[in-house]
Amino acid sequence: MRSSLRLDAVLVQAVIAGALSFSHLHDLAQAAGQSGWKAWAYPVSVDLLLVASWHRLRTLRNTDAPRRAAWVWFTVALAASLGANVATAGLLDLADVPDWLRILVAGWPALAFLGGTLLAHSPVPTPKQDEPAPVPDEAHEEELDQPDHPAPVSDPAPVSELSEPAQPEPEAIAPATAVPALPAVPSVPPALIAHARKLADSHQAATGHAIDRDTLRSRLGVPAPMADAIAAQLA
Repeated sequence: MRSSLRLDAVLVQAVIAGALSFSHLHDLAQAAGQSGWKAWAYPVSVDLLLVASWHRLRTLRNTDAPRRAAWVWFTVALAASLGANVATAGLLDLADVPDWLRILVAGWPALAFLGGTLLAHSPVPTPKQDEPAPVPDEAHEEELDQPDHPAPVSDPAPVSELSEPAQPEPEAIAPATAVPALPAVPSVPPALIAHARKLADSHQAATGHAIDRDTLRSRLGVPAPMADAIAAQLA
């Protein structure tokens, strides 16, 4: 309720002020020798130039374009309106208007036409907007995230998680006179060989040297015979 009452009061005040200014401009134009409809056209011309210049200032508010011309025409229209209000307040004898005021009133239509044309037909620049931050390419981000040197290979899974190699069955005890048989070479699963080869390549790339048997056995966690068999297949 309060906002509506305040808005109504502002509108009433604006209407009263506009009517008084309009009447003062009409009286001054009529005293300067403009009669009939011409005297009523002067206040319309002044108010339109004032509104046009103010609208131009608001349009250029968010741009980098110069606003000097709009301020000049706004000042000219405001001076004409205030001058008419002051002149009709008893400071000027409307029955004997000086010649310079008659010249100003007679030349006002051409001045107002020039100002209105320049304000209406001047190009309106586009408002400046904040440029969005450049979105980095996903492929470029992936290249930045990758280190220059290869990442260290994590420790392999315990041998228990891999497929258990088939244990050779114990051979029968040979007679005392028989020649003792050579120890059998343990069989290595292909998956373990492939994993060991990856570890060997990673070690070669990181250190520049081939992986030795002890390092391979410690990385894989396998017995020494099986490590020998794996190293023999990697050689």
